[in-house]
Amino acid sequence: MKPALAGVKALTFDVFGTVVDWRGSIAREVRAFAAEKKLRVNAVKFADAWRSGYRPAMNRVASGELPWTKIDDLHRIILDEVLVKFRVSAFNDTEKAELNRVWHRLKPWPDTLRGLKRLKKNFTISTLSNGNVALLNNMAKNAGLPWDLILSAEIFHHYKPEPEVYLGAADMLGLQPGEVMMVAAHKDDLRAAARQGLRTALVLRPNEYGKGRHPDLSPDPAFDINAADFNDLAAQLGA
Repeated sequence: MKPALAGVKALTFDVFGTVVDWRGSIAREVRAFAAEKKLRVNAVKFADAWRSGYRPAMNRVASGELPWTKIDDLHRIILDEVLVKFRVSAFNDTEKAELNRVWHRLKPWPDTLRGLKRLKKNFTISTLSNGNVALLNNMAKNAGLPWDLILSAEIFHHYKPEPEVYLGAADMLGLQPGEVMMVAAHKDDLRAAARQGLRTALVLRPNEYGKGRHPDLSPDPAFDINAADFNDLAAQLGA
C-alpha cells in the first residue's frame, strides 16, 4: 500500500456499474418479461434507454424542477417513458411495478463478492450510491453483498456528485474525508469525491455499457489507485 493511503479506514462504493452489472441484469429480465408477454423487444436497447434517463431525472431534482424523489420513483417515471418509446402497452401497473424492481435484483460482477470480502477484513465497506436505501438493501440480500452498512444519497436528500453526499458519508462514518476512499468505475464520481477531500480508487469495468462501448478506460494518475477489478484493488490496499 502507498504510505499516503495508510490512514484510509473506510471504502465507499458506487454501486450501479461498479459493483453490479446493471446492463446485463436488466436486459435478461426485460427479455424474460417480453417472452412471457410474447413481445418483440430489443432488451439491450431497452436497458440502455432506461439507464440513459437516470442522470436527466436526477438533474430535475437537483434543479428544483422536481421535489426530492428517490431513485425507485425516478426509475418508474423513466420506465413509463421508455415503454411508450418502445411501443409496449402490454403491462399493467402491477407488472410495471415488478419490472421496476429489476434494479433491486442486479447481479454482481464476477470479482465483486470475493473482492469485497477481502476488503471487508481490513476496512469498513459501505455503499455510497444514488440508489435509495431499500433498493440497495434488497440488492445486497439478493446478491449476497457483504456491506458493513448502506449509505445512500437518499439519506442526504442530495444526489452525487453534490458535495453533501461525500461529506455526509464521511460524517456518518465518524471519519475525516481523507480517511474515506471512494471506489467507482466512473471518473466524474471520483473527481467529485476528490474535490471534497476523499481518497479515490478507479476500478475498470470495460463491459458496463457493452463490449467496446466504454467511454474511457485509461488509468488516471489523479486517482490514488487505478485497479483492474476488486481483487486488484484489495491487493493494492494490502487486503
